[in-house]
Amino acid sequence: MADKMNENISVVIHTRNERENIGQCVKSAQLLTKEIIVVDMESKDSTKEIVKHLGAKIYTFPKRGYVEPARKFGIEKARTDWVFILDADERMTEELAEELAEEIKSVIISYNRLKSVGISHYKIPRKNIFGRLKWLKYGGWWPDYQIRLIKKEAFVDWPKEIHSTPKIKGKCGFLKNPILHYFHGDLKKMVEKTTVFEDIESDLLFKACRTVNVFTFFKKFLGELHRRLIKNLGFLDGDIGIIESTYQAFSKTITHIFLYEKQVKLVEKKIKSRSL
Repeated sequence: MADKMNENISVVIHTRNERENIGQCVKSAQLLTKEIIVVDMESKDSTKEIVKHLGAKIYTFPKRGYVEPARKFGIEKARTDWVFILDADERMTEELAEELAEEIKSVIISYNRLKSVGISHYKIPRKNIFGRLKWLKYGGWWPDYQIRLIKKEAFVDWPKEIHSTPKIKGKCGFLKNPILHYFHGDLKKMVEKTTVFEDIESDLLFKACRTVNVFTFFKKFLGELHRRLIKNLGFLDGDIGIIESTYQAFSKTITHIFLYEKQVKLVEKKIKSRSL
C-alpha cells in the first residue's frame, strides 16, 4: 500500500475500551497513511497495547462520556496539513483512501496555482451497518454526511457539547466514497451507551431551561418513530429497519424522561429549602 500513503494527512481515532474494534480500525486507517493518532480516554482493557503493537501514536486523555473534546485534542496533536477523523467502530476503505489522496493532491495543486483558500473541509457519506448484518439505506440513515476531513490551519474549534459541529474557516466540499460504520453490534452495550448520551443531552436541555411534561414523552416517541419509520421509509430496511426506528424513538423519549426527573428534583430542592 506504499503508493497510497499520504504524508500530508493524519488519521485521528478516539478510544475508550475498544479492544474489539481498534485493531481493524487502525489497519483500515493504514490504507491512507502511516500517521495515525489514537486518543485514548483511560481504557481499562487491552486497547492501548493493541494500538502500540500496530505502531500508531497514542495519547491519554481524561475520560469523557462523549467524543468531541478528544477529537479537538487529537487534531491539535497532528503535525500534518490535513486531519481525518475516524471512530473506533468505523473503517476506511481502499476506495475512500484513494479518493482522499487524490482530492488532497488536487487541492494542493490548485492552491499553488491560484493562491486561493478553496475547500478547507469535507463531508463524507457514512454507511451505517447495524450489527454487521444490514446496511440501513432508509430511516434517515443514508447518506449520513459527516465532517471528517479537515485542513488543520482552517480548524478553529470543536465545541465541547455532545454532537456538536466543528468550527472551520473556508468552504466545505463533498466526497463520494463512504466510511463504513459498524454500529449497534451489542444490544446491551447499545442501551448502556444510549443512557449515558441521553443523560448528557438532558443536562443541556435542563441548563437551557427547557420544560417537559408527560405529554411530551408521547409526542417525542411518536414523532421520532413516524420520522424514521414512515417519512424516511425505515420499514423498507425490513425487521432491522423497524427495530432501529423504534430504538431511535426510545432514545428520544429517554432524553426527555431524564429531563423530567431533573425538573422534579429541582422543584423538590426548592420546596425543601423553603421549609428550612
